[in-house]
Amino acid sequence: MLPPPAARGWEFPRAVAGVALLVAYAGSRGVDAEAVLAGTGLGIADLTEPDREVTATQELRVVRNLQGHLGDVGAAVGRRYHASTFGIFGYALLASRTVLDAMDVALRFLDLSFTFAIPRAEIVGATVRITVDGSGLPPDVRAFLLDRDVAAIRTVLDELVPGGVPTTRRRAADTVVLELGAAELDRPLPQSNPQTLALAEALCRDVVERRRARSGTSQEVRVLVTQQLRSGAPMAGVARELGLSERTLRRRLADEGTTYQRLLDEVRESLAVELLGTGRLTVEDVALRLGYAEASPFIVAFHRWTGTTPGTRVVARTPRDGRRN
Repeated sequence: MLPPPAARGWEFPRAVAGVALLVAYAGSRGVDAEAVLAGTGLGIADLTEPDREVTATQELRVVRNLQGHLGDVGAAVGRRYHASTFGIFGYALLASRTVLDAMDVALRFLDLSFTFAIPRAEIVGATVRITVDGSGLPPDVRAFLLDRDVAAIRTVLDELVPGGVPTTRRRAADTVVLELGAAELDRPLPQSNPQTLALAEALCRDVVERRRARSGTSQEVRVLVTQQLRSGAPMAGVARELGLSERTLRRRLADEGTTYQRLLDEVRESLAVELLGTGRLTVEDVALRLGYAEASPFIVAFHRWTGTTPGTRVVARTPRDGRRN
């Protein structure tokens, strides 16, 4: 069973692809990437790293910047979200057996979408009612996010089956209700594939479990530490990004049963094992990526974490002729 999502719904880590899409939209309207990323601590290079995560606060800053330059373009942005935008999550949607199964996947792995306005679905007689509630969102970007997320839901629904899924839309204050006929739920998806679905769901479950393993300040620290590793991820820099003093950050982490150094070590260990396992990087290269000035302190730290040396984790590369190095 998956652990529950963050207490306030939308405050979960997000794939950088969501920010990349916002930046791409801005570019199509003549707004420079630097202007949209201002104040986030992110650079253009960060947007090209597929495994990079960002905090909800960072994505909200991008939304605010975009809205400041272009105004109320939430719906136009939302129409740029397609199933393929969401990576393995999108493949799970498309590989589902029916529209109902795809909706079930979407709600179970909502963390892997870019939504802020959290939807819920119910069947009322012969109608399926999808309620998208934006009342808990920051007031200054509430309308933008609600319009964006509703447009994205409708766009993805229309991609599932030929001819799309007919929906009606009603708005009341900070809530939008999408309705479709219950008969639409049984429509088979043309790209349905049980094997692909099983693999995609397993990968989605793994990512979601890791993201939900920590919550609150600890999770935000892990995301920001990952972004700042090359510079050593000093606590002062992470605290500044969170709008906290170092003392307050220490206290919050202590309340969550951890420390900054422990989180830094966890991130470094996880990435070290992953990078060494590719066989594409030397121990020295991995040390530099993790923020060490040279290999020796990294080797000592790695032995402390795992009881082995980094050299034992390096996978030999396989040349094109199939022989091992």
